[in-house]
Amino acid sequence: MNSESARRAALVRGFEVVIGIETHAQLSTRSKIFSGASTAFGAAPNTQASAVDLALPGTLPVANRGAVERAIRFGLAVGATIAPVSIFARKNYFYPDLPKGYQISQYETPVVQGGAVDFFVGDVAHRVQLTRAHLEEDAGKSLHGVGRDGEPGAGGPLDFQGDWSGIDLNRAGTPLLEIVTEPDMRSSTEAVEYARALHTLVVWLGICDGNMQEGSFRCDANVSVRRPGAPLGTRREIKNLNSFRFMQQAIDYEVQWQIDLIEDGGSVQQATVLFDAEHGETRAMRSKEDAHDYRYFPDPDLPPLAIGVDWIERVRTAMPELPRERAARFQSEYSLGAYDASMMTQSLKIAEYFEATAVASGEPKLGANWIMGEISRRLNAAGLDDIPLPPGTLAALIVRIADRTISNAAARQLLDSLWEGGGGDVDALIDARGLRQMRDAGELDRIVDEVIATNPKSVAEFRAGKDKAFNALVGQAMKASRGKADPADVSALLRKKLA
Repeated sequence: MNSESARRAALVRGFEVVIGIETHAQLSTRSKIFSGASTAFGAAPNTQASAVDLALPGTLPVANRGAVERAIRFGLAVGATIAPVSIFARKNYFYPDLPKGYQISQYETPVVQGGAVDFFVGDVAHRVQLTRAHLEEDAGKSLHGVGRDGEPGAGGPLDFQGDWSGIDLNRAGTPLLEIVTEPDMRSSTEAVEYARALHTLVVWLGICDGNMQEGSFRCDANVSVRRPGAPLGTRREIKNLNSFRFMQQAIDYEVQWQIDLIEDGGSVQQATVLFDAEHGETRAMRSKEDAHDYRYFPDPDLPPLAIGVDWIERVRTAMPELPRERAARFQSEYSLGAYDASMMTQSLKIAEYFEATAVASGEPKLGANWIMGEISRRLNAAGLDDIPLPPGTLAALIVRIADRTISNAAARQLLDSLWEGGGGDVDALIDARGLRQMRDAGELDRIVDEVIATNPKSVAEFRAGKDKAFNALVGQAMKASRGKADPADVSALLRKKLA
């Protein structure tokens, strides 16, 4: 399928979907971007908000070197330009959780400029161009409680009856890297796969813990629709999407909503919307501000951020092997296909696990298949992030599959026990359960002859061209061998005798 036909196939009710993503990645520094206050999650409200974070009179912000280095690391990873000089600006707006009335961000001159993120949708390679990535501080958080029957609202002041609202400024000043794409995506699936790839990258680099439940990695999706060939439509921004599932649901709903509005004769107005996960719909929050509404101007308390070539090279030297680099190496060293190599670099943990398994077993392709299949299925079913099975144990199991000591079906049985026990002696378990495949050619020949002799109807049906009859004969032979025969050997011998 060429690119033009692929684009037509992606149309929704005759409209082309256009999506850009803005991602806020909370940087993994121990202190805030302009103060020494802690960034630890879960502290009691307002115990980690310093005078600098609140811009109290007489305080001056000082840029966090660790936050800048993490931005440089990201820029190098995506092939971007690192600005030799970038500017911190004040972005003025007024919300309860931003009591100082402005946010320190970057506007005209961001620290990271350009770059791209590569990923797969299915087995098709995609690339999304980045516009920029800039440093900024996070705002605080509004909290709300509802009282019942004269009781205090949940989590509220003990001496206050009824509903309440409060502000927790612990998060104020937490360092963020805002990563902005070009409007390159054309479906919710593509947007989600981009977000997954970006999430993998920032966690891999060690610049963000990626915890979406705690708000460490959250996305805003700018969505518009247009007729093919028409100018870009008016976008609406879906804010604070903190799960990939919600991202897909929110974009799909928003696309249908915009198309319905246009087909009914209306026009889309630029707005910021929130996704209501309970009802599966987006809801307008406010009209969307433009840059001039924020009245950006250079922060007078912060000098320009100068990044020398020597600093960039020091960061480059300390960089880990990137996902795309490791995927390329997996292709060259282990003869994996591009898609398999991409799947084996979905996270640093998976990449290291695969490589340890491949080296120990000498069977990289089989190892990749089992990690993508049985291992991933068990991880997803149990909601686990870490594989409880040592790679050496999986390697031992794969060796016994490769040398045909056990069948795939027997290997899956063994994996269940090994998984629950956190490992074990594969060979001892094979012998204890009597799962070694039959290697006696004479015994197998006898079993196949007996199956042919006792199933004349199935033999006749197979010779008449019915493939299902052959499968039935294989099943009878496997049953007669108590599952110990190699299904491939059984099939080959049956076909030879029935030819």
